[in-house]
This record gives sequence, C-alpha cells and structure tokens, in this order.
Amino acid sequence: MNATSLKARLQGDLHDAMRARDKVRSATLRMTLTSVTTAEVAGDEARELADDEVLKVIAKEAKKRREAAAAYHDAGREELAATEEAELAVLEGYLPAQLGEDELRSLVQRAVESTGASGMADMGRVMKAAQAEVAGRAEGGRVAAVVKDVLAGR
Repeated sequence: MNATSLKARLQGDLHDAMRARDKVRSATLRMTLTSVTTAEVAGDEARELADDEVLKVIAKEAKKRREAAAAYHDAGREELAATEEAELAVLEGYLPAQLGEDELRSLVQRAVESTGASGMADMGRVMKAAQAEVAGRAEGGRVAAVVKDVLAGR
C-alpha cells in the first residue's frame, strides 16, 4: 500500500502547480479536489474517500473533459477544445493506463464465461463482473459496447 493517499497526492501536486504558476494544472487539480470534497460530504455523513473512490471521481472528471472537448470540436471552437484537452491530459496522469480493445474484449469474454451468461438478458451480471475487473481502466460505455457485442456473438 502506498504511504500517501491519492487525495494527498492531488493536494501536493496542486501546491507544486501553484508554486510553478501552472494555471491549467492548478485549475484542473483545484476543480478535481472540489469534486472529491463534494463526494465526501454527499450522503448522510461526511467521510474520507478511499483511493478507489477518488479514482472514480477523477475518471468522471476526465469523461466530462473528453465529452466537452468533442462538443467544442463539433462546434468549431478549437481554442475551448484545446483547454479541455489540456485539462484531460492532467487528469489522465492520475488514471490507470486504459485497456486496449483486445484486452477489454478478452476480459469481457472471461466475465461472460464466469457468469455463464447466454444472452442479452444476462448483460447486468456480465457488466458487474467485467466492471470489477476493469477497475477504472475503461469507461463504462466502452465496456457496455463490448459486452453487447460479445453477448450478440460478434
């Protein structure tokens, strides 16, 4: 187990970015830490998030940046898309390496075999098993698409 939590690492990196006057990095880390704090106080009582929960928050923030960049590209707003992509690059530094298509497909294949799934009616069980093994290394939408393909026999 690592000595410092992921949240502490984010806070330390924020301080370093502020000292270096790295505006994009410090703004991105500040927004991410705000999202972490929001997640910590959501629900009935405040609590400290575990590293895997902090990773989920970072993944969610990265997905927002990816979608916003795509929307800005589609609208021809390249300068705004570039900002979102710069923020995404900062966040990706904290995420585990993403799975390639072949790795993801074989992982889903194993999940189908382990659950004994035989059709689309079993998609929920397969998704649950696959997501446990994916552990933040692929977005849910990508996993769902591969699960649908495998269950449909493609």
